[in-house]
Amino acid sequence: MVTSAFSLVDYVVFILLLVLSLAIGLYHACRGWGRHTIGQLLMADRKMGCFPVALSLLATFQSAVAILGVPAEIYRFGTQYWFLGCSYFLGLLIPAHIFIPIFYRLHLTSAYEYLELRFNKTVRVFGTVTFIFQMVIYMGVVLYVPSLALNAVTGFDLWLSVLTLGLVCTIYTALGGLKAVIWTDVLQTLVMFLGQLAVIIVGSAKVGGLGHVWDLASQHDYISGIELDPDPFVRHTFWTLAFGGVFMMLSLYGVNQAQVQRYLSSRTEKAAILSCYAVFPCQQVVLCIGCLIGLVMFAYYKEYPMSIQQSQAAPDQFVLYFVMDLLKGLPGLPGLFVACLFSGSLRYPLQSFPSGLA
Repeated sequence: MVTSAFSLVDYVVFILLLVLSLAIGLYHACRGWGRHTIGQLLMADRKMGCFPVALSLLATFQSAVAILGVPAEIYRFGTQYWFLGCSYFLGLLIPAHIFIPIFYRLHLTSAYEYLELRFNKTVRVFGTVTFIFQMVIYMGVVLYVPSLALNAVTGFDLWLSVLTLGLVCTIYTALGGLKAVIWTDVLQTLVMFLGQLAVIIVGSAKVGGLGHVWDLASQHDYISGIELDPDPFVRHTFWTLAFGGVFMMLSLYGVNQAQVQRYLSSRTEKAAILSCYAVFPCQQVVLCIGCLIGLVMFAYYKEYPMSIQQSQAAPDQFVLYFVMDLLKGLPGLPGLFVACLFSGSLRYPLQSFPSGLA
């Protein structure tokens, strides 16, 4: 268990995230109560602008798993994983100019409608069932991880936390529809950025600045060059990250229903394409922040060695131990980071919502 405990300020910061998320959903539910159409609930009436759609696209697959996993990867194996960013350009350019125009011009409401138009209803049903199966498993993981973190730092019951998280997300999704989901994504994206930036700023200040962090990582061969080894059994190389990353991005931003539904909520096809373009620099920033947290963690533990408890922890707990150790004594910041983890999970019950369109 992490020994750092939440202060009253931490609880306030954390609860504020849940309350604001609910408030956004209730606001959009009450606005035009009784006059909501299917198009408004499922497609936000196709009137969303580029900025909120772009942040929602970015947020959809930035889960607590990534927030905890990327820094741990960098801390253990160096910065080779950072080259995953090379795949983002093609992985977003192809959806912007191939997938989005097709989906938008056909006036679809789900990716599965296209499967029926292109093939037949059997293919559509199989695609829907596969998506539901994938997202149910994925939701289980992304709901469990932040709940485990909250349990570690507060002692709050693990399964009650999972239930609370699921209920909050389901309520604002069901009542407010896609428009509420997109605007809560905007809020949660900002919280994620703030939580991670707080860790970088405080951590780098404690170890002598980002320049010292980089120098220390270089001295211990943690700053990786381009690894061109074609061996597919090497943990990470430029080829596996670049080519594998392109297909990963196509699966997430090209055909995944959670993203397709957001594209189709844009007021114009051009706005949908621009929102896809806007995700590219944002994804690079998110990747850089995660990698920098890993490097700061490496430098921090060179200055302040791990306790026996920390050294025996599982790799997926490293970041949580580090953050709570780093931010103890700074009221509000531990709460902000846990809110950051929850922000990465508060949107996932939506992912099975549009599957009913099949």
